[in-house]
Amino acid sequence: MRRVSTIAVAGLATAALSVSLTACGESSTDAKSGKNMGVGLAFDVGGRQDHSFNEAAARGLDKAEKDFGVKSKMMTAQNGETESQREQRLVSLADAGYNPVIGVGFNYGKAINAVAKKAKYKDVTFGVVDSASEAKNVYGMTFAEQEGSYLAGVAAALKTKTHKVGFIGGVNNALIQKFQAGFEQGVAETDKKVRITSQYLYADDDKGFNDPAAAKGKAKGMLDNGIDVIYTAAGLSGAGSIEEVAGKKGAWAIGVDSDQYAQTGLKEYRDSILTSVMKNVDVAVYDLVKSVVKDKKPLTGTGTYTLKDDGVRLSTSGGFIDDIQPQLAAAKKRIADGKVKVALTPKK
Repeated sequence: MRRVSTIAVAGLATAALSVSLTACGESSTDAKSGKNMGVGLAFDVGGRQDHSFNEAAARGLDKAEKDFGVKSKMMTAQNGETESQREQRLVSLADAGYNPVIGVGFNYGKAINAVAKKAKYKDVTFGVVDSASEAKNVYGMTFAEQEGSYLAGVAAALKTKTHKVGFIGGVNNALIQKFQAGFEQGVAETDKKVRITSQYLYADDDKGFNDPAAAKGKAKGMLDNGIDVIYTAAGLSGAGSIEEVAGKKGAWAIGVDSDQYAQTGLKEYRDSILTSVMKNVDVAVYDLVKSVVKDKKPLTGTGTYTLKDDGVRLSTSGGFIDDIQPQLAAAKKRIADGKVKVALTPKK
């Protein structure tokens, strides 16, 4: 097994992953035959059509299927699930012979590590997006969301006409606070005159990642108060925010995780999507699948995908931030060189 602490993802061929929406291959054969049935992927709420981090993971699996001929089975979480329900989903995939088994989203962190530690799964490789590894057969895929969000803050501060910008988080937890913290710091260190409003859809309910109507309402309130750039980190809920922003002339939305300008389901709103803070979830998933099915040397430990290595970055689709590329490049260099340390938590 290969243990990994930090991943340098620049230059990987997987940077140009296909956006295939074809159905995955499935099989009901159990693991008794000893045959690897392929990749088991457990989505968080919102599923692969969330236009965000679930969709990014699916793109990585799509490419792995194409490159390595592996089959897969995809399952999706529902709102309000318990730890035992998440564990059971992972157990069902492992028992059916899928290897690796991957949980998409920090909500799978405890469940993945708990299941992986069971003796019967010692030969199964597990992966989890947005959570660290706590077992010898788990690969944790983590990202410097705060660094990408800092650049989003720079862009927002430079593009706002009203000097008012907003952040909407799906759930008020440690992960989404990284997005908020980076965004607020990027705005403040670019233009201290810009006012920032940050709000959350839910305090601790995962529905925050699957409630576009709530995000739409929150965005409307911000727009009504003169905010003209809104960054939303809320999974599928973000589609509601983007839709609302698109209805306001002169306002900009900033997407998250995937290049939301390029998402088919958001096509009618793309002229209002300034940029997106992209996480290479697709690259991380592909890396793990390749290590298991192709290289036969499973990745384990925790891999960190950073701004310096293009593990997080801003999309340039639409050309809306072309005019501020020098400022963005300078900000990225300051972070990469260690001259700017981006906070993980918002200021009180």
